[in-house]
Amino acid sequence: MEKPWRRATCEREPVVKKTIRFLGLDVHAETIAAAVATADGDVRFLGTVPNRLEAIRRLIRKVGPAKDLVACYEAGPCGYVVYWQLAELGVECQVVAPTLIPVKSGDRIKTDRRDAEKLARGLRNGDLTAVWVPDAAHEAMRDLVRARLAAKRDQLRHRHRLGKFLLRRGCRRPDGMKAWTRTHMEWVRKAVHFEQPAQREVLLDYVNEVDRCAERLTRLERAIDDAVAQAPEPMRDVVKALQALRGVAKVTAVTIVAELGQLSRFARAAQLMAYGGMVSREHSSGDTVRRGAITKTGNAHLRRVIVEASWSYRHPPGKSALIRKRQEGLSDEVKAIAWKAQHRLHKRYGALLGKGKSKQQVVTAVARELLGFVWAIGVNVERGSSSDDRRAA
Repeated sequence: MEKPWRRATCEREPVVKKTIRFLGLDVHAETIAAAVATADGDVRFLGTVPNRLEAIRRLIRKVGPAKDLVACYEAGPCGYVVYWQLAELGVECQVVAPTLIPVKSGDRIKTDRRDAEKLARGLRNGDLTAVWVPDAAHEAMRDLVRARLAAKRDQLRHRHRLGKFLLRRGCRRPDGMKAWTRTHMEWVRKAVHFEQPAQREVLLDYVNEVDRCAERLTRLERAIDDAVAQAPEPMRDVVKALQALRGVAKVTAVTIVAELGQLSRFARAAQLMAYGGMVSREHSSGDTVRRGAITKTGNAHLRRVIVEASWSYRHPPGKSALIRKRQEGLSDEVKAIAWKAQHRLHKRYGALLGKGKSKQQVVTAVARELLGFVWAIGVNVERGSSSDDRRAA
């Protein structure tokens, strides 16, 4: 949508400068500090109001009209509730990245008032970087996959507690028995005994927690399957297409789509790589160019699943029965991209390993290129869905 304060018509520019106001909001759980900036340079603090819909509505009426306001606030734990409330009131709003807000090196005072004024001033000057705001479907899917991640971490924590407790007591599983399988847990329940009642209670508690985490994880994964089945068709198509890639199963594909939304919003694959924090740091001056480790400034959830998927490319190219099943019903273009990814990324893995790079460095480099193939498949599917919608219309 065209920004009203950036219209190129020379005759209307003075009018726009007088009417558009830039509202900076420092949002907290209970309060919102607000400041407004006008195009002629004036920045005024409006005070602090409760973080409630009625208080926000009164604030907009005080500063309005809503059509002449552009608001912003920092992304944070309060989510996008204020964004949607302002949208319902007719106010254009941006949620900005906190780490990309310019900070003066000599500034040693931080207050809510100063933060609100800084946001208003930065929005007016165009110094802020807006983040993507997910719609209801993407946000619900994102909450679900992050809840599954929390359950997975809890499961690992409780397994460690049980495993270390058994190790302290000298209880070792039989040779050839894999840890945390159904056979292993049956062995723990039936073969491990303690004379002290206190230790029996500890064992019972640890085993129950491990079982509870397994049930919780199964329930959330079933909920993910149901959510994908009920998701909008374009989202389902991208989730299915991404599973053509080796190492990208359903949970990984859902995580990618939930964290990124439309992949076609990135004009180039390099932009997606930067968004994931997978590009190298650089500090260059004159003829000197210094590059370091990856920036890690992007989406951490996206980076985690991509790096996990990249480990599978250490194996030679091949199509297992599972991959062939995931590719059923996909277009030839998507299959060709996935097959090309296997050849290129495995070759890349071997070449970097031969240069003496550590496995972690090699997998990180492979993950960066894997994001390019993810972008190619996502854009291919989304453009195809758009063409189908236009033909249907």
